[in-house]
Amino acid sequence: MGLLKLRLSIIGTLAFLIGLSTLFFTIILSLVGTLNIVLLVSLVVAFNLVQWLIAPYMIDAMYRVKAISRNDNPKLYGMVEKLSRRANIKMPKVMIAKIPIPNAFAYGSPIAGRRVAVTETLLKTLEDEEVEAVIGHELGHLKHRDVQIMMFASVLPAIFYFIAYSFMLSAWFGGRRDSGLAILIGIASMVIYWILSLFVLGLSRLREYYADRHSVTIVDDGSRKLSEALAKIVNYSANMKYRSHQQASAFNSFRSLFIADPERADRDYQEMARFSGYSTDRQLVEKIISRKITRADKILELFSTHPNIVKRLRALQRSS
Repeated sequence: MGLLKLRLSIIGTLAFLIGLSTLFFTIILSLVGTLNIVLLVSLVVAFNLVQWLIAPYMIDAMYRVKAISRNDNPKLYGMVEKLSRRANIKMPKVMIAKIPIPNAFAYGSPIAGRRVAVTETLLKTLEDEEVEAVIGHELGHLKHRDVQIMMFASVLPAIFYFIAYSFMLSAWFGGRRDSGLAILIGIASMVIYWILSLFVLGLSRLREYYADRHSVTIVDDGSRKLSEALAKIVNYSANMKYRSHQQASAFNSFRSLFIADPERADRDYQEMARFSGYSTDRQLVEKIISRKITRADKILELFSTHPNIVKRLRALQRSS
């Protein structure tokens, strides 16, 4: 996917989310009045805003994340510093997460500042040049303000989710005369919630492609390095299948932040099982790329925060 086409797709998806939300929100207001709905929406927005502001502290606690200085890890700190200059952004705080999966994530808020974190397992699993490509990807999320954009996009389906439950509970337990209309609005709002959620997931996948392209532009030979990094991350996660359910579920709360989705560990195992016996990282990438994408893969991808690994690696090869 070309860079211009990717940007237009992102803008189009956001425009659709806003337009559809505004349309249905206006219809609901015209049917039931403004006061209660506006109050409910205000509460939902306020809740998500507070969650966004304090989320970095929650992430630090859940994933045992600690800030490091140049003295703690000169190599990692230097990578972030160099690539931040190339990306023309202010250097974020450098963090290391003590969780047993190879992954990385960018996050932050106005009160916590911007942060880039890598896991200890990632540093042990990848070569230095591959870690560099992963950092380039995460800096892309910060440069493109993906945390803010995804927070805004996620509020839209959340509004209709709470509208749906509010009207259904009101109809069932409130003794309303217009309970039929309330149930109808509740069901319609839940349908809208699911539709918008699918588009939010699609936007998340587009942002991952966009961050991949950013890494390619600021990291020398970034396409090869990031391809090998992603292949090794997925391969490592696949080989953890025997304990993936327990471990992956523990990291699902903020999995959209990760460079690769740990929830896919079981599904990735089925895809990766036949990729044993490779002798080089390049061979691993080529074996993954050669895999045929089935209809089931396409359907599963619709419900994922991250692109299908085969499609993602193919896109990286085209951008080299």
